[in-house]
Amino acid sequence: MKTIAFVLVVVQLFSLAYAQKVIVIPQLSGIEAQSYIILDHHSGKVIAEKNADQKIDPASLTKLMAAYIIYEALDNNTISMDEQVKISKEAWRTEGSRMFIEPESLVSVSDLISGVVIQSGNDASVALAEHIAGSETMFANVMNQKAAELGIKNSFFKNATGLTEEGHYATVRDIASISRYLIRDFPKHYELYAVREFSYNGIKQYNRNPLLDRDDSVDGIKTGYTKSAGYCLAASAERDGMRLITVVAGNSSNKMRAIDSASLINYGFRFFATHRIYEAGTVLHTVRAWGGKEKILKLGLRHDLYITVPRGAQGDIDISYQIVDKPEAPIQIDQNMGSIEALYNGESLQRADLVSLNAIERGNFLTRAIDAVLILF
Repeated sequence: MKTIAFVLVVVQLFSLAYAQKVIVIPQLSGIEAQSYIILDHHSGKVIAEKNADQKIDPASLTKLMAAYIIYEALDNNTISMDEQVKISKEAWRTEGSRMFIEPESLVSVSDLISGVVIQSGNDASVALAEHIAGSETMFANVMNQKAAELGIKNSFFKNATGLTEEGHYATVRDIASISRYLIRDFPKHYELYAVREFSYNGIKQYNRNPLLDRDDSVDGIKTGYTKSAGYCLAASAERDGMRLITVVAGNSSNKMRAIDSASLINYGFRFFATHRIYEAGTVLHTVRAWGGKEKILKLGLRHDLYITVPRGAQGDIDISYQIVDKPEAPIQIDQNMGSIEALYNGESLQRADLVSLNAIERGNFLTRAIDAVLILF
């Protein structure tokens, strides 16, 4: 199954009545942030960026990667929401923003997560890191291992809080990607990022995300600040099924990071649109299978396929299939059978794995013998 067969089809997504229409998108300007990015959540399309791969001090944006590890531990039943965590003196004395947990006290995982997400508590972050991995250092190692698995290439974490430390860095591109995976993989847990306030130990604190009270479409995600990092903000907003993620870093004030983030969000929604081309699990193509009990192999996608194009764009989307030639049984469900690529006006927009939607068991000796002869012709 080494040879690849090529199939090209044209999917007409947009009306051709105005195919010659010129779409004018103004250049993004007036952004104070030293680095920024606008990322479409569904398609992964980068709409705009500046210094997106420049290493930054991520400050509390670090907690997005920490949260991914925490939520994964919950989903794997390594920890549970009602589990009690004994607070160490190391966690209690952590500098910076705090949840105000007391040393030697018992605090539920649920409360600690709220402390991390809503209050940005460094003490809560360290307490969970120690509880999950034994120490904050070991937890940071887990963060880096998971980041590598997710394809995060230009970030390295030395702690779970984002406190400035030599060798602890990220990029706005990586932070946007981490945000995307967090929303994609843990949608129920992500809902907590929209909560405005949380009280613990008699102290009420408010979500530091300034956009939550200014834009109803914003439902997350995380602020950050240190002297070396400046003011940072990773934000996400959803309008009419389209979700954008923006990250700004190096702003001069809380006000400016809010202004810049709002400008990026509005720019993305105003000038771009995202379309779902195909739904996961839909049969997109069928091919002949050889040497199996069944002859027809159905092919489709693991995940919905989205594209992001300029709003108001007209034209055709070309879909190119690259399919394994003469697939032979046994074939398992979700086995890679090639790829699919979406192109708009000749530009590659999206590529995804083409997978088997049905399993085909190996046929008996006679079936295999007949197919072995037929496949030669």
